[in-house]
Amino acid sequence: MFDLLIVNARVVNEGTIRELDVGILDGRIDAIAPSLSRDAKKVIDARGRYLLPGMIDDQVHFREPGLTSKGDMATESAAAVAGGITTYMEMPNVKPPTLDSQALEAKYALARGRSHANYAFYHGASNDNLEAIKALDPSATCGIKIFMGASTGNMLVDAPQTLEDIFASAKIPVITHCEDTPMIQESERQARERFGEQVPFSLHGEIRSREACYKSSSMAIDLARKHGTRLHVLHLTTAEEMALFESGPVEGKLITAEACVHHLWFCDEDYERLGSWIKCNPAIKTAADRQAIREAVNDGRIDIVATDHAPHTLEEKNNRYFSAPSGMPLVQHALSSLLDQVNAGHFELTTIVEKTSHNVARRFELADRGFIREGYMADLVLVDLEKRFTVTRDELLYKCGWSPFENTALRGSIDTTIVNGVVAWDGEKLAGAPAGQRVTYRRR
Repeated sequence: MFDLLIVNARVVNEGTIRELDVGILDGRIDAIAPSLSRDAKKVIDARGRYLLPGMIDDQVHFREPGLTSKGDMATESAAAVAGGITTYMEMPNVKPPTLDSQALEAKYALARGRSHANYAFYHGASNDNLEAIKALDPSATCGIKIFMGASTGNMLVDAPQTLEDIFASAKIPVITHCEDTPMIQESERQARERFGEQVPFSLHGEIRSREACYKSSSMAIDLARKHGTRLHVLHLTTAEEMALFESGPVEGKLITAEACVHHLWFCDEDYERLGSWIKCNPAIKTAADRQAIREAVNDGRIDIVATDHAPHTLEEKNNRYFSAPSGMPLVQHALSSLLDQVNAGHFELTTIVEKTSHNVARRFELADRGFIREGYMADLVLVDLEKRFTVTRDELLYKCGWSPFENTALRGSIDTTIVNGVVAWDGEKLAGAPAGQRVTYRRR
């Protein structure tokens, strides 16, 4: 007997869409076939809907420990499963920052029993923790996060020899935030000289400029090629940067690239309407840049699509340019925004699954996740590609209580989210106790 049987689903997996039944037992996918007749404790008739592997978000900031006025692992993971995200990888710029194995294990302890989605945590890099990085157990973390540009949390790594040493010694993927800080600081100085404290948010993409992004991304790629480092470059924002990356399967790449949902959705024209709400690092840039990133998603230069979910309170965000922090909450409507773009003809549904699930599992060598395969963990999301809805504040599960998608009409909704074989979101509310587990890896 199955614990859960999903029937009549349009299963989207590994480049195909087929009508199949999926049987789940003991948290894993036990059987996949056109028709499964075995009894089940619970049956979901998915007729007319699509069954995807749950989104694996390789870049979130859930703010715990130390910044829990903005969000925490319980609240933000709840929003994540409501948005079809079944696994997340969380960043190290918390208080205290995650710069050694003790801080890393402390975060796993905080997530245990509280996270609605599966979880992994990055080990951070600084100018003075090289020995901790060298001593890392590859099974303890998803990757080494380097801020090669100053952002929220002040974990900038800018010592040239330290960067060389980290790239040379890393045994697991190095993950980079790439912006050139001196260039940005000079742009900020010029903006202050011109506007004082009344800098318009529309200048954010010029202050955190395309040149600053390209210079830093190029440096990271040069270091990776020099040392043979597995490099993953986060949240790319410019057309120029797309030329730095190659198409092809993730398995054959030393260097991979990521785009974020807000850079695929918004452009600089939205600053007038949303202002500080879409201030983020790297900055949202032009409609032409957005189109170039969409094209790179489709042709394989962009390998992964993520969120960079980064909540701040409205009190913090509703400030003038230099006082408003960068970042926005995104996990609850990230996948729906991508489904909307499938309906608009920007992407194929199979491409979205590849970029949000398959390639993340491949790049980070996740064990038994990211695919709809027999024997794999049952991390699944059932979506209604046709259902239209408008994002309203009263439905948000974020602790910060706001979203840049508020009042946005989307076509493509999350019907059911299943984490480790357990229904975590039933389309209207959280269902049951947190079922998230610590991620494991298949690493050589």
